[in-house]
Amino acid sequence: MDWFSYLVAGILVYVAVAVFLFGTAFRIYQWFRVTRSSVKLGLFPRPKSTLGRGFKLVKDSFFYPQVREVDAAMWIFVLLLHLGGIGAFVGHLRLFNEFTLIANALGDEGMAQFAMWTGGTVGIVLMVSVTYLILRRFKSPYKDLAIPEDYLLLILVLVILLLGNHLRFFGDIHVAEYREYIHSLLAFSPAFPEAIAESSTKWVLVSHVLTANLLFIYFPFSKLIHAVGTFAGNLIRSEV
Repeated sequence: MDWFSYLVAGILVYVAVAVFLFGTAFRIYQWFRVTRSSVKLGLFPRPKSTLGRGFKLVKDSFFYPQVREVDAAMWIFVLLLHLGGIGAFVGHLRLFNEFTLIANALGDEGMAQFAMWTGGTVGIVLMVSVTYLILRRFKSPYKDLAIPEDYLLLILVLVILLLGNHLRFFGDIHVAEYREYIHSLLAFSPAFPEAIAESSTKWVLVSHVLTANLLFIYFPFSKLIHAVGTFAGNLIRSEV
């Protein structure tokens, strides 16, 4: 690793993960310190059973019915964004360990094609969804409500996606080399394998990791923390 790659794809990764974990934990700690209201804050109609509350929690947290009621088009893209995010997370787990059952069933070539189609589709869906959310903020009434952080976050996510899609569609590095790099991080000895170090794709990877690090560092202090707090908020909304 050259010094810049070591700094960005090595040292900064540990910093980003630490800030993400401790920052998120601190935000949750702050929420627990807030004095609980003696007034029930559930919104009508409120479910009367524990099972009903659980069902409403899942529905509100994962299917966003309130968004659908306000703007159906936005609801579709928000839903695609969140589903794509889950897909991207699952796909990145392959960098830690191969999905053995699928790989054995499909073979090396079949697994490569499967990963290309699924990962490529997820990458495009995410990119289109984020682009839509950026563009809609230039139209009233959304632009009147938007703040600079909204644009900053969406543009940062879009850059991460563009770099990730470049790695997916135009990169010349196999998943095994990425996995070797990830394992070096887990061993606290960050290093690029020879295939990455000598590839022209290396700088795209370093840029992808850099922007992802920035997002992880900013996450606990941004609006994105709603991904953690939404469950508690939706639970309160269904209080009996």
